[in-house]
Amino acid sequence: MVKVEIDGTSYEAKEDATLLDIAKENNIDIPTLCHNKALGAYGSCRLCIVEIQNQKGSQLVASCTYPVSDGLKIQTNSEKVQKNRKLTIELLLSRCPEEQKLIELAEQYHVKPRFKLKDDNCILCGLCVRMCERMGVQAINFQNRGIDRELGTPYLEQSKVCITCGACAEICPTTRFTQEKVERVSGNKPIQIPSEFDEGMGSRHSIYIPFPQSVPKIPVIDKEKCVYYQTGNCKTCKEFCEAEAITYDQEDETTEIDVGSIIVTTGFKAFDPTVKSEYGYGRYKNVVTSLEFERLLNASGPTGGHVVRPSDRKTPEKVAFIQCVGSRDHKTNQYCSSVCCTYAIKEAIIAQEHTPGLKTYIFSMDERTFGRGFEDYRIRAEHEYGVRFVRNSRVSFIEETKDKTLLIKYLENGKINEEEFDLVVLSVGLEPDEDTKEIAKKLGLQLNEYGFCTTQPFEPLTTTKPGIYVSGVFSGPKDIPETVAQASAAAA
Repeated sequence: MVKVEIDGTSYEAKEDATLLDIAKENNIDIPTLCHNKALGAYGSCRLCIVEIQNQKGSQLVASCTYPVSDGLKIQTNSEKVQKNRKLTIELLLSRCPEEQKLIELAEQYHVKPRFKLKDDNCILCGLCVRMCERMGVQAINFQNRGIDRELGTPYLEQSKVCITCGACAEICPTTRFTQEKVERVSGNKPIQIPSEFDEGMGSRHSIYIPFPQSVPKIPVIDKEKCVYYQTGNCKTCKEFCEAEAITYDQEDETTEIDVGSIIVTTGFKAFDPTVKSEYGYGRYKNVVTSLEFERLLNASGPTGGHVVRPSDRKTPEKVAFIQCVGSRDHKTNQYCSSVCCTYAIKEAIIAQEHTPGLKTYIFSMDERTFGRGFEDYRIRAEHEYGVRFVRNSRVSFIEETKDKTLLIKYLENGKINEEEFDLVVLSVGLEPDEDTKEIAKKLGLQLNEYGFCTTQPFEPLTTTKPGIYVSGVFSGPKDIPETVAQASAAAA
């Protein structure tokens, strides 16, 4: 360890650290736009300059590249530093006058540009070029010299080697690399990795936690999307993992254990509404499933809890819920999924709380609010929140208009009516999970006519095979409270 003095205060630092490293460790603010932990120090933006005092006297150095030494004295905001930093900001701002980060720095340092504004929106920091090299691609580089220096591709053409990984856009400290500009470089349209938890409406990284309350709550690497597993390059995540938990060569293992009993809780899958083509799911953007709408309502969802139309991100004024999609239907599943009525009521109420003035309609043959107090909840929704229930009505058809609103045709009191809605939510039913048959076959369990696990009469947790128990939707559709109660009983 060595001792250094920063702005009159003494600090200890590791011998191999840079001035910027020790400043960051001690929460000392030094601006920089070209520094990233994944890449070696470069010092191209010149914003991180500081004044040092050593045996040679006083001099200005880039703090991101200059190593610490014992007894070094550093001034991060001396008059000389301030003067040079202001000039750097002024030059960068003249090049990128619309860049928000530079505008904020200019306000902080009271800088007004005197030079001709170029509006290039690139500060030539080189982060994208060096990151592209780290990806093992080298699809972009700098061209020309002096004031004509700019970012481009080899031979001024679209790069055939670009893998559209998006690392250049991710690391860019400005707004230079938008998706459109990545597309211009590569000729390929960047496609974000869809988030399974957000029903494909949001995106995730190639390293991600499956969902917020996952157990165990451990990040996983998607080998099919990770650049390292595709090209053998990158390994950027290893630079940032302080726990040193990244192991790229980890393999799946099969473990055998002896147990006294088994509890099967395989869950369910939601009904695929594309089967019901008359509702237009998959063709009309503003027709969504109840699970997708649930994610729109959630504060951690793709829209931050704001109810919007997927087609244009506008706030809807009228939302329709169509019940029994994939339930109580001779063409799909004849059984009632038991949860759809109550969750539609809940979503209608929450949607109104998030969007004052929103009108919500629930179209159903009838309501089946299974569970203690759920019927009272339905009455409150109708009388206190103004949720309109259109009963004895099976919606037969949805048609999209020119402005992406949705025309619903339905039967009410023996009369066919038509009404337009901004958004339609399909209350999809519950079906046995795709692996249910395979698991049941391996364990020797009987399934009923609908594909759910058969249980003993008056013993809803006991399967047809001694020592194997069941809870949750594996034995039939049910809601969370009943599933939790069954899980506790099965464990006991």
